[in-house]
Amino acid sequence: MTEAAAVAEPSEAEPETVRYEFGEEFQAKIVALSMRDPSFLARTTGLVRPEYLTNVGYATLFDLAATHFDKFKGPPDRATLGVLLKEAVATKKIRKDILDDVKDAVRGAFTADLSGGAFVVEKVSEFARERAVESAMLKSLELLERRDFGKIDRLMRDALLVGANEADQAYDYFATIEGRTETRLAMAAGTHAYNGITTGIAELDAILYHRGWGRKELSLIMGPAKGGKSLALGQFAQAAALSPKKYNVLLVTLEVSAPIYADRLDSALSDVAMKALKDNPHSVRSAIEKARANAGLLKIHEYPTGTLKPSQLRRLLENYRAQGIIFDLVVVDYADIMAPEYRSDNDISNFRSIYIDLRGIASEGNLAMLTATQTNREGAKKVTSSMTDVAEDFNKIRTADIVISINATQEEKDTGEARLYFAASRNTEDGFTIRIQQDRSRMKFIKKVLGRE
Repeated sequence: MTEAAAVAEPSEAEPETVRYEFGEEFQAKIVALSMRDPSFLARTTGLVRPEYLTNVGYATLFDLAATHFDKFKGPPDRATLGVLLKEAVATKKIRKDILDDVKDAVRGAFTADLSGGAFVVEKVSEFARERAVESAMLKSLELLERRDFGKIDRLMRDALLVGANEADQAYDYFATIEGRTETRLAMAAGTHAYNGITTGIAELDAILYHRGWGRKELSLIMGPAKGGKSLALGQFAQAAALSPKKYNVLLVTLEVSAPIYADRLDSALSDVAMKALKDNPHSVRSAIEKARANAGLLKIHEYPTGTLKPSQLRRLLENYRAQGIIFDLVVVDYADIMAPEYRSDNDISNFRSIYIDLRGIASEGNLAMLTATQTNREGAKKVTSSMTDVAEDFNKIRTADIVISINATQEEKDTGEARLYFAASRNTEDGFTIRIQQDRSRMKFIKKVLGRE
C-alpha cells in the first residue's frame, strides 16, 4: 500500500504532501522501533508523525504506539496492543478496509531487525530538522516584509535546534493521572492487561505486583546449596515460553550444562522421571514437539563459571535483537558466579556491580530479569531464611525488586514439600510464606501450591 493514513493533521507549517523519502523497509524499521524499543519514542517525540509514513498500516500502527506512549511513557506490549487494536476497530479509528494492512504491519513490527537504532534516530532527526528549517524560511519571507528580524531569528534558531531528545523524557506526575486512573479502573474491572511475565503458577502470579515477574525489574530466588534454585529457574523459564502469550525466554547458565538443563525441561514437560528419559525417548519427543507448536522461544546459552560479564550478556541480547528477536524474560543461573565488569579486590563491590548491571539490562531492554543467590551458612541452618541471610553482600537485597527464599526441613523434603518465603519486596507486601508440593524426580519445582501462611 502507498496510501497514507489519515490519523493526524499536518501542522500549518508543513504542506500536506510531506512524506518520508525513506524506503518502505526503513519506514518499517521506524515503526518496529516505536513498538519494541522503550527509548526510541522518548528520543524522537514530535519528530515522527503518522502522516510522514507512506504505508497506511505503518502509519496507523505508529499512531497507536505514539498515543499509548504519550499516556504511559512506554510502548505497548503484545497483550496491550491487542486491546488497543480491538478498541480502534470498534471505534472505527481503524477502518475495515485497512485492517489487513494494519495486521501486516503488526507482524512486520514484531519480526523486524532492530539493529542500527541510533542511525534511525539520526536520520529521522535530520528529516525533521530539514522540514522545520523549510517551514521557518517560508514564514520568514512574510516576516521580512514587516522587517521583524527578531522573530525571524527566533524561528531559525528553533528550527536548527530540532533533533532527538538526548535526555529521557520526564514523567509528568500531574499530567499523567488520567492514564493511571484508567489503569486502576481496568484493574478493578478485571480487564487490565498486566505486563508481568507469568511464573506458570496462578497462585504465585496473583501475589506478584505485575501478576508475574516485572519488566525492568530484577527478581531473586534465594536458597541454600542444592536447595532447588536451578530447578526453580528452569521451571519459570519454561513456563513463560509455554504460556499462551508465547514469551521469548533467554536462559543463561553458568552452573548446570545446557544439555542437562534440556533434560530437566524434557522431564518436567513430558512428565517422565529424569532417570527414565532414556526408556521413553519417543513419548518425550512427542510431548516436546506438541508443546513447541504453541510456544515462544526458549534459548539456552552456557558459559563457564565466573566468566560471563554483564557486557557480554548485553552483546548477546543485541545480537538476537539484530535478528529481530526480543526477549521478554532473561534467566541467569546464577548471578553470584558471574564476573564483574571490572574486578576489584573487594568482593562486596564486585557483587554489587553485577546485580546493578543486571537490573540495568532489564530496564534498558524492558524485560524481566530473574536470577538466584546463595543463602549464607547461618541461613541454611534456619527453618526459614530471611533477607538478612543472603550470602556475601546485602546489596543484592537492596538491588532486587523481590526476593523469595526456598526453605525445607528434612521432614518436608521427605514428603516432597517446601516453603517459599517472601523475604523482601519493593512494591508489595512481604514477610509471608506459601507452601508448595514438589516432584523433584520429574524436575517440577512447584507441582502444586498447598496454601499460604
